[in-house]
Parts: sequence; C-alpha cells; structure tokens
Amino acid sequence: MTTPADGTASTTPYRAIFCDLRTDRTIDILPLTGVSFDDYIGKAGSLSGTVPVPNAELATRVRRIEEGRTSVYLERGNDLWWGGIIWTTTLKGSDKGALSLDIQAATFDSYAARRRIRTNLSYPATTDELDVARGLWQTLQSAVGGDIGVTYGTETSGVTRGASWLEGDETLYSEALKQLAALQDGFEYHITVYRDPASGQRIRRLQLGHPKIITSSVDLVFDRPGSILSYAFPHDATRGGTTAVARGASANNNQTQTSRPQYSDEVVAQDLIDAGYPRIDLSSNHDSVTDKFTLDALAATELRRARGTVVIPALTIRLDDLVPPALLGRTARVRITDEWFGEGLSNRYRIVGFRASPAERGRPDTAELYLEEVTS
Repeated sequence: MTTPADGTASTTPYRAIFCDLRTDRTIDILPLTGVSFDDYIGKAGSLSGTVPVPNAELATRVRRIEEGRTSVYLERGNDLWWGGIIWTTTLKGSDKGALSLDIQAATFDSYAARRRIRTNLSYPATTDELDVARGLWQTLQSAVGGDIGVTYGTETSGVTRGASWLEGDETLYSEALKQLAALQDGFEYHITVYRDPASGQRIRRLQLGHPKIITSSVDLVFDRPGSILSYAFPHDATRGGTTAVARGASANNNQTQTSRPQYSDEVVAQDLIDAGYPRIDLSSNHDSVTDKFTLDALAATELRRARGTVVIPALTIRLDDLVPPALLGRTARVRITDEWFGEGLSNRYRIVGFRASPAERGRPDTAELYLEEVTS
C-alpha cells in the first residue's frame, strides 16, 4: 500500500513521477489510476492512466503537466519499470462533477518519430552499424532544444555498412533507425530506464545489441502450475509467407518518363515450398530507399522473420519481488504441464515485449510477456 501526493490510499505498488523532459527535473508525484503500460524491443511502448482531480489544490499541480515536454516514470519499490513522454492529455468532467485528466504517453524511443533528418548525413562503408545507430541519436540530440538526455554505450557488432540521408527528404529518425536495423545481419535497439546504483540518478540509455539484445545469462523460470496464470500460443499464417519483395522509392530522375519504384529481387523460401507449403507473398514499402542492394537485404530479413507461420507466444504472470524490472532481452525457461502438454513443455524463450497491469481493487499485479523462442 502506498500513499500518493493527495493523501488518499492506493493499492497500486507503483508511483508516478512527472518530470521536465529536457532537464529531468522532478515536477511532482501524482496519483495515477487505471494504469496500463507496455514496452518492446525495436518499437515504442505506451502508457495510459488517469490522474484524479478531486480539489482545486490538486488541479493547480496537475496543470503543470504539459504535453510534449513532460515525461513520466513508473517506479515500483526502488526500481524504474517504465519511462516516457506524455504526448496527449484529455481533461474530463463527469455528470457528477468529478474531474480527471487522462494521459497517453510513449517510451522515449517515440521521440525519434517526432524528429526528421534535416542535415546531410553520410557514413562510409567501414562504419560499424551500431556506430551509425548511435550517430543518428547523437545528431538528433545535437540540435538546440533536441537533447532529451538519452545516453549511449560503446557496443559494436563487427558488421560494417555505409549509410546516408539527405537534407530535404524529411526522413524520420525512427524510420532511418528501423530500416538500418532491419537489414540482413542487422541489430536490435531499445531505450531502457533505470536508476544509477551509485548516485540514484535516473538514466535513459540507448541499448544496442547484435544480432539481438540479451540482458542476462541467467534464465528466469516460469512454471504452470505456478507463476504462470495463463498462456497463449497463437499461430498466424496471415502474417507469414514463403516469398518476399521490398519496394523502395523511385530511382528515376527523368521527369519525361513514368516514375516507378525501385524493388528487390524476389526472395523465396524454397525449402518450405519443397516441403509442401503454398506460395504466399510478402511485400513491404520503404519510401526513402533507392538502393537495390539495401532492398534485397530488407526483403531477405522480412522473409526470415515471417517464414511460414508467425508464432508469438504470450504468458501472463503474477508480478512479485522475484521478477526484475529489466525484462526485455531476458531469457526465460518456460515449463508447462497440462492436458495439452501431457509430457511437459520445457522451452527457452527471450522476452521481446511486455504489457503490465498494476494491482487495483483486488486485481493482482500482473504482466503479459511476449516471447521469442531461443533456438541455440
């Protein structure tokens, strides 16, 4: 049980810390109800919740929340579980006179989707791909007013590649990073938040991993019966395929001729077709890419990730003190014994995303984990 800033009792184990985005100065700690939050490797996570406004004193404090310049952290015990930027708010007044402010936020990764490359950027073919990724964020934060305090490591992949973007193309930094990571022999990225163990300072750090982000060599263990409340193993053939083509921008500069997009060679999973799978075509669009070699690599990566049938297992677990806040990139041993898995399932998975629902009104503190099978 915690007591939020308005003095009312709350059953949630989390507290919401509202800060200035650019300086990370704490603005206030406010009650937040109806909270749901998620996070993923390679894409922005989200948070939604409601700040109750029962009186004028709290209304004055809540008015200090400004969309686009206020960040929010969720803290559980001494650990930061989530951090991001408040992008939208909705003030609501009910028919009974109750006031509240709904907030929608996204992880700090989302800032790259609000910024566009407005300078010529070029990296020679000898550049490590993780240096290119860091360079994008460093350029993003170098403009006046653009530094949101994301820090960097020194990870390398050993994979070198050239890359360039032109002023005037208005390419989103998020799209540039996504396309770079999606190339064959690419990498993963995520902005993680945590407290520095020595100073207690809040840290926002760009985390890079090749070929994948792995955050610990020690497996978490989840059992059913046990900590696993429910599970799902969806098999989706509508998202999978046996061929892929990537389309890019037009490479034709002659205005007297019809402009057609550049496109990759067709990549085919011949082993699946030989095994009896039907031909199912995947296609993707990359409007800022004109290089055919890059499009070939993007098509190969897409088919590798969506061969045949896409399976993203999910577990719902009860959160307790044994579950760490840094879940993304952790590996887990999942052990299930029931009527379907009569002889017992015991597989290793990597956690690539999660959605948490804090305890409220008797509901337990739970998290749904999205998994990727570990094959080696």
